[in-house]
Amino acid sequence: MIKEKVKTEIREWTESIIIALILALLIRTFVIQAFKIPSGSMIPTFKIGDRIFVSKFIYGARIPFTDIRLPAFKAPQRGDIIVFVSPETPKKDFVKRLIALEGETVEIKSGNVLINGKGIDGPDSVKSNYYYNRGDFGKELAAVTVPTGFYFALGDNSANSRDSRYWGFVPKKNLIGKAVLLYWPIQRIRVIR
Repeated sequence: MIKEKVKTEIREWTESIIIALILALLIRTFVIQAFKIPSGSMIPTFKIGDRIFVSKFIYGARIPFTDIRLPAFKAPQRGDIIVFVSPETPKKDFVKRLIALEGETVEIKSGNVLINGKGIDGPDSVKSNYYYNRGDFGKELAAVTVPTGFYFALGDNSANSRDSRYWGFVPKKNLIGKAVLLYWPIQRIRVIR
């Protein structure tokens, strides 16, 4: 009788643990994932060591081991802080600000980003930032057009960011999600806009 009760308890605990693991895996794969900021490329928006939650479902989560995406709730917008697989180093994930969408022309002139020849209509952090002309895709007076299926992304800390100015465009298929919440350290908790 006692042996039977112990077996039942072990089975119940095992089932509970397996269900919890499956739910955690599904949430991390399709809903939300935590990331740690490893560099100063997004200062002042994020500091080194900040931890953020990234919504995967908002842009349509990718089904693992395929290029198939679930339906998106919203398309990426200029000014969104996005997380994506690095086009240069596929084992790294990058956090940058989305600056230009497919079909738009990007130019950096006197430290200002121009989209289709006009100043950016977006977050103040982009308008007030000085963008240095660096790399093949960020040369002074060298406009580049974002190809179909790609984005142009820059770090908020232009002097210390390896971004689209260097390696070009972010393929849509590399998009992981949108940063939605800074949750650590506690004194800096805030919704990311």
